[in-house]
Amino acid sequence: MARRMIGKVSALARYPVKSMLGEQLDELDFTERGAVGDRAYALREMVTRQIASAKKFPRLFEFRAAYDSEPASGRVAPVTIELPGGRKIHAEDADASELISAALGRKVSLERAATARGELAGIDPATLFADVPVEKVIPGLTAAMLPEYVALEKESFFDSAVMHVVASGTLRYMAKLAAPGPVFDPRRFRPTIFVDTGQRDDAFIEDEWIGGTLEVGDSLRIVAMQPALRCVMTTHPQDDLPRDYTILRTAAFHHRAYVGVFASIGAAGRVRLGDPVCLDQ
Repeated sequence: MARRMIGKVSALARYPVKSMLGEQLDELDFTERGAVGDRAYALREMVTRQIASAKKFPRLFEFRAAYDSEPASGRVAPVTIELPGGRKIHAEDADASELISAALGRKVSLERAATARGELAGIDPATLFADVPVEKVIPGLTAAMLPEYVALEKESFFDSAVMHVVASGTLRYMAKLAAPGPVFDPRRFRPTIFVDTGQRDDAFIEDEWIGGTLEVGDSLRIVAMQPALRCVMTTHPQDDLPRDYTILRTAAFHHRAYVGVFASIGAAGRVRLGDPVCLDQ
């Protein structure tokens, strides 16, 4: 196998509560289950009994979750949730579900990932890809043919995989394709690891990683990489980023809505900002 350095770690993110905004970190521990503390909680929508996702409830991006202290493998640390308007509560507060329900306008229950068993997350097939028709992204299918849910990873609150990586060069390339106007900020794509791949801006760079292994820092190994299918979540407003359908349109029209990779962990490790990222292929 050939090994080459492809970049360095530019950002690390963790989301204590599924589909809420999360934390930007300087370092992060990974096990075979993903980033320690990632998607430790989720909201269950009480009418459908499905897990609530920003795919269906974009207002979840008005909430933010962060740990009060660093979690460890097998142990969940206290989580503070900031509601729209700025009020802060704790995930373990007796009235946390009630307060979140009132703020979201939907009856939900805040639950731990330890209780997850073959979960389904709700979607709206008509808006899954924002204003891009489903058949443009998945030929042969229409919105009417899709179920109103997606299956989550077994015994977790992850959508497709425990690891998600995006290259800076890909977002630079998309910005060129869509110019002028849209800001292809990595926060829209919610990668666990964002890799600074330098000045390249000529391709969807992660395509070149498929079939290989990413070695990050001293010991983390990222394996089984597959193209990451994007959805309406990339278009939602968050913090200083406005709603922007151009983000998903660019991905759909130029790359069948794939941006970045979903993957598994081949070897655990601790990752820090600035760590080298190498590709074994």
